[in-house]
Amino acid sequence: MDLINAIILLLNYIFIPGLTYGSQLALGAIFVTLIYGILRFANFATGDMMSFGTMMTILFTWYFQSLGISLGVLPTALIALPFGIFFMILYMLTIDKFVFKYYRTQKSPPVQFAMVSIGVMFVTQAVVRIIIGPGDRRFFDGEKFIIKAREFKEMTGLNEGLALKSTQVITIFVTIVLVSLLFWFLNKTKTGKSMKAYSDNEDLALLSGIDPKKIVLVTWVIAGILATIGGALYGLDKSFKPFTYFNNMLPIFAAAIVGGIGNPFGAFLGGYVIAFSEILLTYAYKKFFMYILPESMEPEGLVQLLSTDYKFAVSFSILVIVLLYRPSGIFKGKVL
Repeated sequence: MDLINAIILLLNYIFIPGLTYGSQLALGAIFVTLIYGILRFANFATGDMMSFGTMMTILFTWYFQSLGISLGVLPTALIALPFGIFFMILYMLTIDKFVFKYYRTQKSPPVQFAMVSIGVMFVTQAVVRIIIGPGDRRFFDGEKFIIKAREFKEMTGLNEGLALKSTQVITIFVTIVLVSLLFWFLNKTKTGKSMKAYSDNEDLALLSGIDPKKIVLVTWVIAGILATIGGALYGLDKSFKPFTYFNNMLPIFAAAIVGGIGNPFGAFLGGYVIAFSEILLTYAYKKFFMYILPESMEPEGLVQLLSTDYKFAVSFSILVIVLLYRPSGIFKGKVL
């Protein structure tokens, strides 16, 4: 019985949160790697672009809720998500037209693009804070439980309860479906293959008749979808606060680089590597060991390797180690 309690404890505090958080990071990391692989620059505005898409989704969610529209056990945000995606894509294309296009035409170096993206980051952050404010915002009906810890305890008679939110299931399911569709698009469609060719060799792709304007447009559309869905799923699972999305830029970039910058599949797996690393290293294992060890060997302390305050230090440490010993990432980087 104690072993089952220990397993439930790990499921509740490590495995399910790790899969959920990893899915959110994976979508952001694929966003980063697509922009880097095709448009050839590190977009430091990633976190705040996700924030913008989430903000639009929240605003439409509130609007639909004011009209009494809901999806029952599912969050109303699912109805609002397409509208958030639309405005996110519109915003990205506007930024590209009036900012990035100029530097792309001038054949500016990647460093200059990166600096410009920092400017876009601050502008986007200011826009979000002006519109929705700097504080916590909630979707209101996002935290709906499929099963609650108390109910699980009553059903099973165990000491540990398993809590499962609809947002966690939705996050994992949507990520798997979205990433599967993206990989199918990149590998099976003519446009997807053109994007891969453009990423591998821009000059050769242009000689082959590939339209660079179309490639750029499709890239931003895909990036807008990933940013909005990834950001909204994170906001549903936790809460929305603009500065939190700015902070998430570090683990997102770490996930992209760990997986192999420029490699979407590597970025996908990198999201889970970073998420589970952060959770495993900052979780307090005292209760777990109390279940599996004899009473005489039960630990007195928290048995915690790092405080949760150092969560982002884990991402940074992994990022530095990978850059030092395997710069191309787990998978070969700079390949779409």
